[in-house]
Amino acid sequence: QVQLVESGGGSVQAGGSLTLSCTGSGSTDRRYCMAWFRQAPGKERELVARIASAGGATMHADSVKGRFTVSQDNAENTVYLQMTNLKPEDTAMYYCAAGSRWLGPCLQPGLKAADFGAWGQGTEVTVSS
Repeated sequence: QVQLVESGGGSVQAGGSLTLSCTGSGSTDRRYCMAWFRQAPGKERELVARIASAGGATMHADSVKGRFTVSQDNAENTVYLQMTNLKPEDTAMYYCAAGSRWLGPCLQPGLKAADFGAWGQGTEVTVSS
């Protein structure tokens, strides 16, 4: 079993910054590929960023590239999402997710929410203009 606990959400003004944290426990084989998703009201869940636990390779969605950075501290079993220059359209519930090593390459194209087997409870980010 994998458990994920997020923290760090909040309310900021446009242009501000927040850093989200996701601390995981349980099987490392099932935390092979770590990802951040977000879901705004009335919209589908969007894959924002992902990081391969082994090696640390990362990928970010075009909508956040250059503003968000995913990173990890394996010693602390924690994945971070540093968000800068936040925009009102970044307002959403942000979820940490874990995919197992049987997922295949973490940075493969086409990964979607259903491919990730463990989820955190979510942390809310609100950006006001």
